[in-house]
Amino acid sequence: MTTTTRATESSPVVIPADWVPGPKQGQWTYEDYAAIPEDGHRYEVIGGMLYMSPAPIPKHQKIVKKLLHYLELFVEIPELGEVYIGPVDVELSYRNVVQPDVFVLLNEHFDLETETRIVGAPDLAIEVASPSTASRDRHKKRAAYASAGVPEYWLVYPKDQMIEVLILEGNIYRSLGSFNGHDTLPSRVIPDLPVSVEQFFPKR
Repeated sequence: MTTTTRATESSPVVIPADWVPGPKQGQWTYEDYAAIPEDGHRYEVIGGMLYMSPAPIPKHQKIVKKLLHYLELFVEIPELGEVYIGPVDVELSYRNVVQPDVFVLLNEHFDLETETRIVGAPDLAIEVASPSTASRDRHKKRAAYASAGVPEYWLVYPKDQMIEVLILEGNIYRSLGSFNGHDTLPSRVIPDLPVSVEQFFPKR
């Protein structure tokens, strides 16, 4: 346990949680993941690999709050669906269990919600790509969301105050572009979203 603490303190990044008792890396499932005793850490399973993420920084959480606020206005108030923020377990598939920063389930997919988790692909997944998670969000999570059939994926970049919108075509994502400032997002899940990108980012 001492070795693990030192590793996480010196390198606050997403790392394989090799020290957690359970199956071999590459063979983790939701059942194995759910059996981990509560230890204050945040875990996800991607491709059967168990990863531990550091706690989000304050700026990250401020952006999540902004996303939640505007999505509630244009998804929940018009009763199009429901907006969730992490940590909520989403079992995308047998060996992919993630906790998106923000995600949306439209009304027709409420049957994916169970008492313990979401089982299946949300309509929109959003990840705020902090320095510690950006590489995983752009690659491993993107592949997991695509293979599960998540129709739309937003990658939010706090440093550049930019959001990239990706839409699923077949089994791969196509980028509709990266947007900032007064741009609005060409969302297909939430058409005509009247919020400029700069509104999703806190002023301080």
